[in-house]
Amino acid sequence: QLQLVESGGGLAQPGGSLTLSCAASGYIYSIYDYDLGWYRQAPGSQRELVATFTRSGSTKYGDSVKGRFTISGDDAKNTIYLQMNSLKPEDAAVYYCHAARGPGHNYWGQGTQVTVSS
Repeated sequence: QLQLVESGGGLAQPGGSLTLSCAASGYIYSIYDYDLGWYRQAPGSQRELVATFTRSGSTKYGDSVKGRFTISGDDAKNTIYLQMNSLKPEDAAVYYCHAARGPGHNYWGQGTQVTVSS
């Protein structure tokens, strides 16, 4: 089992920045044994991909965040990050951390709220 705990959400002004963290614990040797990702869900909307980093080393970003958000990881800390710059009101959502490595090994965090408002 793997547990994921997000932190770092809060209120940011348009144009501002936030860094989200996702700490992994439990049965884990390396975070890079998993496909990692950040997703978000705004009220009334479906959960959407924000950024992913696969075990093969490829990175993918949602079209709406390309050039503004960056996913990264610190294996020594078992932590995944999402650096969010140039925030827009439409970035407001609950952000979820995700890790997976095949059937039966699909994990989600509890989510952290991001609000973007002046």
